[in-house]
Amino acid sequence: MKSLFESARMGNVDVNNRIFMAPLTRSRADDTTDVPADMTLTYYQQRATAGLIICEATQINPQGKGYIRTPGIYSADQVSKWREITEAVHAEGGKVFLQLWHVGRISHSHFQPDNQKPLAPSAVKPDVDVFFDGEKRPASEPEAMTVSDIQSTIADYQKAAENAREAGFDGVEIHAANGYLIDQFIRDKTNLRDDEYGGSIENRLRFLKEVTRAVLKVWDASQVGIRLSPVGNQNDIADSDPLATFREVINFLNPLNLAYLHMVERFPGMPASNEDLATLVTLREHWQGFYIANGDYDYLSAKQAVESGYADAVAFGRPYIANPDLALRLEKGVSLNEPDPDTFYAGEEKGYIDYPFYSE
Repeated sequence: MKSLFESARMGNVDVNNRIFMAPLTRSRADDTTDVPADMTLTYYQQRATAGLIICEATQINPQGKGYIRTPGIYSADQVSKWREITEAVHAEGGKVFLQLWHVGRISHSHFQPDNQKPLAPSAVKPDVDVFFDGEKRPASEPEAMTVSDIQSTIADYQKAAENAREAGFDGVEIHAANGYLIDQFIRDKTNLRDDEYGGSIENRLRFLKEVTRAVLKVWDASQVGIRLSPVGNQNDIADSDPLATFREVINFLNPLNLAYLHMVERFPGMPASNEDLATLVTLREHWQGFYIANGDYDYLSAKQAVESGYADAVAFGRPYIANPDLALRLEKGVSLNEPDPDTFYAGEEKGYIDYPFYSE
């Protein structure tokens, strides 16, 4: 029987425990250069006792941005700052992956180079708001990507993977979940194309496949993970047959022998339906590799998921915001700090690096 607190071999990466830190957008980077803030080093170093830190979603190019103060991995200055962060985590004995991100249509012209329209598989405006300058505004209508745009973006994923390697990460996670660009290509609500990147499931998966292959030109498969959210509807996303669609996704992924599949099973306060649960169970059974469960888990549900063999590790989000030593707290059975939602996506040190450790 596996334990949350025992080590594991994930691909070719050894982790000290199975309590992972999920990628968490915290909006602390420089909003002009997309360079992580100096205090971001402290933030991740404080949480280095996680079995694995998956760093916050990080845009692969300027067009991939959709939120205030999110970091990038496309410039030399960004790479330099991320290298300081990975060295700090490694000095504490931690392991750290970077999540590669492009928001696609979940953006506003305000964030785009020269105030252009956001790029997406199809010109389908999302029913979501974006936040900037203290205001909330509807997302902009996107522009359908040309084949040239698609090929250029795939090249940017590969370059971002190279930059992540240069920055000293232990691996990368391809963000193909939560209604962002890759997910937009996969699902038929947002992909209305009639070329080789749209229509059939096979065509809708083409972008995911080409991005994955581009990243695998840089990293060994045992150091690449992928994040999926087949039953999620975050960011106005949906699919007419998620089980059929994501079964084909896993059919593609299984032979690659990736480090892991990181599955977003549900969101806090949003329980999955019986149909969704059945879909997740079927897809879990279909997946042959290391499985990271994510979705409003607490200690008891995470313990049961790992001990039963359902999951190989569990990724925690909000608990890691408020508890830099979460793994120790869970092992000791002590109370957790409560997170402050007002500082999730705003502020500086407060609500970011000032939560107390158990020892304090």
